[in-house]
Amino acid sequence: MAIARITGPGLAAIGISVAVLWGCLINQRAMAQKALVERAQVLREIQIQRLQHHRLEPVSLPSPRAHHRIRVTAG
Repeated sequence: MAIARITGPGLAAIGISVAVLWGCLINQRAMAQKALVERAQVLREIQIQRLQHHRLEPVSLPSPRAHHRIRVTAG
């Protein structure tokens, strides 16, 4: 003995609601993935700009004394 029955329009409304929910979830994942790709691209562009504006200066040769290590002993 059934207490309640799902009518045809009610079942169609449930089906449409589930389809819309899945559409929203899939769209949200796609937007998150696109945002991740765009963020990586922007960070790469910023890094390239910084490298282009950063001028490298040649370093001097190390001094001959730089190879000698100072030994510290506990006494």
